Amino acid sequence: MRFVILTGISGAGKSTALKMMEDMGYYCVDNLPIALVERFYELSETASSELQKVAVGIDVRNGQNLSEMREVLEKMHTEGRKYEILFLDAEDTVLVKRYKETRRSHPLAYGERVDKGISRERKSLAFLKENAEYIIDTSRLLTRELKAELEKIFVNNTDYKSMFVTVLSFGFKYGIPADSDLVFDVRFLPNPYYVEGLRAKSGNDKEIQDYVLQYQEAHDFLNKLEDMIRFLIPNYITEGKNQLVISIGCTGGKHRSVTLANELYKRLECTHDVSCTECRQEGMSANYGLKIEHRDIEKDALHK
Repeated sequence: MRFVILTGISGAGKSTALKMMEDMGYYCVDNLPIALVERFYELSETASSELQKVAVGIDVRNGQNLSEMREVLEKMHTEGRKYEILFLDAEDTVLVKRYKETRRSHPLAYGERVDKGISRERKSLAFLKENAEYIIDTSRLLTRELKAELEKIFVNNTDYKSMFVTVLSFGFKYGIPADSDLVFDVRFLPNPYYVEGLRAKSGNDKEIQDYVLQYQEAHDFLNKLEDMIRFLIPNYITEGKNQLVISIGCTGGKHRSVTLANELYKRLECTHDVSCTECRQEGMSANYGLKIEHRDIEKDALHK
C-alpha cells in the first residue's frame, strides 16, 4: 500500500492536488482528524481492504490537534509503517495575491492581514515540511504543470528532487522580474532590432537565432553560464531550495534574450534525456524540473 500525507500552506493548491491524485486512482480523504490517521492506516492495510493507494489531507484546519501529528508520525515510523509526505508551498506574495483574488480569509489570520496568518501557518507546519519527501513550490506552476509533477511522482514513480528551474527571458524596459534568483544582461550583443527585416521577428525564429548566434561572444556567454548553472543546481538542492528562476534580459525581451534563454534551456534539458550518451558518460541525471518562459516576447507588438 502507498500512503501519502498531503499537506502544505493554505492557498498553495492542496485541494487541487488532492483532486488530481483522486483521478490517478488514489482514495483521498481531506481534513482527516489527527486522532484517526493511524486507525485509517490500519484499516487501509488490512488484507480485506481494496485500498492500495491512499492520500490523506492534513493541514491547519485540524487546529491545535495538529501538534499531535508529530507523535503520530513518530509512532508509525517506529512501527515500520511506511508513508510519504507531499508538501505544497508557494511564495508569500503569491499566496497573498491568491487570497485577494478569491476574497477568502486565511484560517489563522484572526482578523489581521493575510501575511500574519501565513507566518503563523508556516511555523505550525514547519515539522511536516522538514520531514517531507516531496516539496513542490506552486508559485509559478500552471495547473497542468502541477499535474505533470504529481504524475511523475505518484504514477510513473520517477525519482524526484524538490527543485524546479525556470529559464525566463524578459525585457529590461519592462522591469526585472520580481521573483528572479539570477539575472543576466545580454545587451552586450548586437541588437537585431536595428537590422532591416528582423525587427518584427523574435528569438523563436531561425533568422533571429542565426543572427544572434553568429557572434562568438554569444557562445562564450552560454558556455560560461551553463557551467555556472550546473555547479549551482546541485548545491541549491542540497541546501533545500526548491525554486530557481534564471532570468535573461535584453532591451525589449524579444530577440537576444529569447534566443539565449532557448539555448540555455536546450542545454539543461539535455540532462533529462537518458538516451544522451554524453550525459550518461558524465554521470548527469534529471534531478530537477525544467520549464521556459518568455515574459515580454509579445509586448512590442501590443504597444504599437
